[in-house]
Amino acid sequence: MTAPTTTHLGELLRRLTGDEKHAPSAHSTLDVLWVLYDRVLRVSPDRVDDPDRDRFLLSKGHGPAAYYAVLAAKGFLPEEWLDDLAGPDSRLGHHPDRLLVPGVEIGSGSLGHGLGLGVGTALGLRAQGLSTPRVYVMTGDAELDEGSNHEAIAYAGATGLGSLTAVVIDNRSSTHGWPGGIAGRFHGWTASTVDGRDHDAIESALRAHTGAAPHVVVAEVETKE
Repeated sequence: MTAPTTTHLGELLRRLTGDEKHAPSAHSTLDVLWVLYDRVLRVSPDRVDDPDRDRFLLSKGHGPAAYYAVLAAKGFLPEEWLDDLAGPDSRLGHHPDRLLVPGVEIGSGSLGHGLGLGVGTALGLRAQGLSTPRVYVMTGDAELDEGSNHEAIAYAGATGLGSLTAVVIDNRSSTHGWPGGIAGRFHGWTASTVDGRDHDAIESALRAHTGAAPHVVVAEVETKE
């Protein structure tokens, strides 16, 4: 992240208030979100309805502050909206709403739904003959304990759903972890594990998919206190 961008994103985050409970969840995603929107995703404010755009699904919807800050920095929504998070007339809630926030693809916040929705989105795009868009889903490490995620991981791996990328933010908040590490959960997937604060490493990992199998990027960040 360049110095001016770091400063600006920090300023945008400070304009968001009222989400202290889930602040670590929000801040842990900041660098990966920035790399996605600045370097990888083929989506912009003028093509939020373009059928050929990439899709990004925030399954970690309980901590959306960094998501809103990045969307504002990239011009999807006015920066002034950040000053009234969850206010009576605000379009920015504690969980993002796709009907209210430009650029948001799903309403989320109840954990465990994003990967299943990502699988369905990838299948839907394929059924429409759209082979270019890629579907990215961001989850937390503890969220993987939800049974719905096990089903989505197993289905995507068994069927070789190559247009799907899962991004797992690992702040070691899962109670029990997983033998062999998080990537060991994703049978039939290609996998990369990176420093979740290293932008070049994140970009390389996100671009490491082969197209023949789903891909998972595990982004390791500071341990949640």
